[in-house]
Amino acid sequence: MSLTGNLNLSPEIVRARRNTIGDALRRSARRHRQREALRYADRGWSFEALDQAANRVAQFYASLGIRAGDRVLAYGKNSDAYLIAFLGCLRLGAIHVPINYALTGDELIYLVKQSGASLVLSDPDLAANLAVLGDPQPTTRLLKGAPGEDLLSIAQHGPLPDGEFEVDDRSVAQFLYTSGTTAAPKGAMLGHAGVLAEYQTCIQDLECRESDRALAALPLYHTAQMHVFTMPHLLVGAWQMLIESPVPARVLELIEAERITSFFAPPTVWISLLRHPDFATRDLSSLRKIYYGASIMPVPVLQELRARLPNAEPYNCYGQTEIAPMATVLRPHEHEARPASAGRPVFNVETRVVDDAGNDCPPGTLGEIVHRSPQLTLGYWDKAAQTAEAFAGGWFHSGDLGYFDAEGYLFIADRVKDVINTGGVLVASREVEEALLTHAAVSEVAVVALPDPKWIEAVAAFVVLRDGAEASGDALIAHARAVLAPYKVPKQVIFVPTLPKNTAGKLLKRELRLQYSGSATPFALPG
Repeated sequence: MSLTGNLNLSPEIVRARRNTIGDALRRSARRHRQREALRYADRGWSFEALDQAANRVAQFYASLGIRAGDRVLAYGKNSDAYLIAFLGCLRLGAIHVPINYALTGDELIYLVKQSGASLVLSDPDLAANLAVLGDPQPTTRLLKGAPGEDLLSIAQHGPLPDGEFEVDDRSVAQFLYTSGTTAAPKGAMLGHAGVLAEYQTCIQDLECRESDRALAALPLYHTAQMHVFTMPHLLVGAWQMLIESPVPARVLELIEAERITSFFAPPTVWISLLRHPDFATRDLSSLRKIYYGASIMPVPVLQELRARLPNAEPYNCYGQTEIAPMATVLRPHEHEARPASAGRPVFNVETRVVDDAGNDCPPGTLGEIVHRSPQLTLGYWDKAAQTAEAFAGGWFHSGDLGYFDAEGYLFIADRVKDVINTGGVLVASREVEEALLTHAAVSEVAVVALPDPKWIEAVAAFVVLRDGAEASGDALIAHARAVLAPYKVPKQVIFVPTLPKNTAGKLLKRELRLQYSGSATPFALPG
């Protein structure tokens, strides 16, 4: 037997050592058994019931001819059926392909075709959108629907498999499609081993505990809700309430009624909660862990959140789809000294900031953020060139710009695509947004580059005012000029009633750029 390469382990040893996500779920079910794990609407699921539901759904997939490695596309909103559809894929060894339920038409066609989906699972109210797929269509089934015919009924009452399914723990568990802001979306292939490494990271660095009472409100098709919170909580034995979407009044009601201790939301959702009148009247004292991430949290908003929820400890989570997605975290005790930081690399991640030649940037010097980690994607499905580019030099290139300080804390400047080149000088949109958010009248702001005949790209600020507040473009320009270098001051201020966001709460700057490029604006600074 060689001790330096493959050991040629027997099938019995391989099976005894196997560690898929489905295996981890079964272990959790055997530890916690009849304790309630999940509640959705009027339905409660014990840990054991969820594990059995995964078995029943896996058997159902197999009866349709789905095998390990086949793709099952999920097209629906949050529900217990949606989560169980994912667990059934894991148990069978099929590849789960979650997509944004807001997609229709050509975008939907592209993801179904590019993924090679053999089965599409849909919510009833979305099923009509699948008609655009034409012939031949993949097999389609409803997540919820007529009793006995939908996946939820199968999960509750369907037949159990005779034995267990053979699943390789080195195989792909999910295709997660990137947003595709500059090109067609890419399917990041996440493996069982990588995702389990990420769960270990989250449980340790985000201090997920069995005693947590978590509210899951963000879309499960998005990697943050599913892989940073929902699944780690299932594995540690925590209780969680699942709801369809983060409607502010409903979220605040449930935090009070269910004595929620743990809640994650991107900055846009936290802002919507802070601005809702119920925030001041609901008893939110049960909250102990407030998680934020998915996009950059403006420091003024963070400061307001901490002041209004003094019993809750904040965690800033930074990462991206391709790393499953956790890369760094700023823990509660680190917020006071560095509220703008994304923290330090987590347990299973090594992070650098490099220049164009791949050399480490000195502390305080801006560069691209790159990672090494067992959590990383196995590559992009059917996109070899993009995979090679992303992993150039043996590091994963995030496309984010940032810098480390002298103590190893990471600061995110911007996405590469969001940096504004105005008159040959680079401006990070985040810095301008932070300055404008310190104005008392400003509720939300997004800064983007708009075409300009003089500057090529002009710094433009889209501003949502607080309810009842008033401010002129001149006043906001003057406010920004007091704290920013002249070249960073917005050339245009555009007042809008709302900012465009996707269903995961992420700001869609590309829509602002497309909508307003070449258009007249309500307020523009001369020159």
